[in-house]
Amino acid sequence: MTVLCLDCGNTRLKWGLNAQGRWLEQGALSLTDIARLPRLLGALPRPRRALACNVAGERAGQAIEAAAAKLGVPLLWMGSRVEQCGVKNSYEDPGQLGADRWAALVGARAQRQGACLVVTAGTATTIDVLDGAGVFQGGLILPGIDLMRAALAGNTAQLPLATGEFKAVPRNTEDAIVSGCLQATVGAIERMFAPLADQAGAVCLLSGGAAENLAPLLGIPFLGSDNLVLQGLARMDRELD
Repeated sequence: MTVLCLDCGNTRLKWGLNAQGRWLEQGALSLTDIARLPRLLGALPRPRRALACNVAGERAGQAIEAAAAKLGVPLLWMGSRVEQCGVKNSYEDPGQLGADRWAALVGARAQRQGACLVVTAGTATTIDVLDGAGVFQGGLILPGIDLMRAALAGNTAQLPLATGEFKAVPRNTEDAIVSGCLQATVGAIERMFAPLADQAGAVCLLSGGAAENLAPLLGIPFLGSDNLVLQGLARMDRELD
C-alpha cells in the first residue's frame, strides 16, 4: 500500500510516493505546474490516499485538491497537533505552528531519537529545537537568504540584488551582502544549537534549497536531511492505520 505525500511550500510543491517506509519516487513542481502532478504519477502505483500540508495559500490548496480528485485518491490535510508520532508541541497555541514545521519535526524524530535542531532553509528559514524527549521547545523564523538579498535591494537606494560569494572578510559590496546574509543565518542556527550542545549525540538536521550554502559555514555537528516534511507526512500516515 502506498501513500502520496505533498509538501506545498512558498515556491514549490514537493511530492513523494511512499510504500511502507520506502520512497518509490520523489519530485518537485513549481506552484504553477501543480496540475501536471496526475500525469507525472500516471505510471506509478496508485496511492490509497494523499497526505498534504500547504503554506502557499488557498489557490495552491485548490490546485492540490483538483489534482487529488483527478488521481481519484482521498486527500487529508495535515496540521500541527498537541502530540503526534512521539513529538510533543509546546507552542503557546499548538495550532498556530505551521503544518510544514510540524511535519518536519515529526520527520526529524522518526530519523533521530536524540536532541536535534531542525533547520529548513528555503524561502524562509526555520530553526526549531527538538529535545531528547521529543518535545518541540520552540524556534525561529527568518527570511531566507534570497529574501534577505531582495530586501536590501528593494529597500535601499544604492545596494544591488547581490550575486556575490561568501568571504570571511568581504572587500566588495556584492560579497558583503551575500556574506552578511549567510553569516546572519549561520549565527542564528549556532546560537539556537548552543543549549543542546552538551546533550549526547545532539545534531543539527539541515534541509532546504539553501542548505548547501550554509553547510560549509556551520561550526556545529550537522547532517544533511532532504525532504524532512515528506518524511514526517509518511510517518504520520503509518500512525493513521
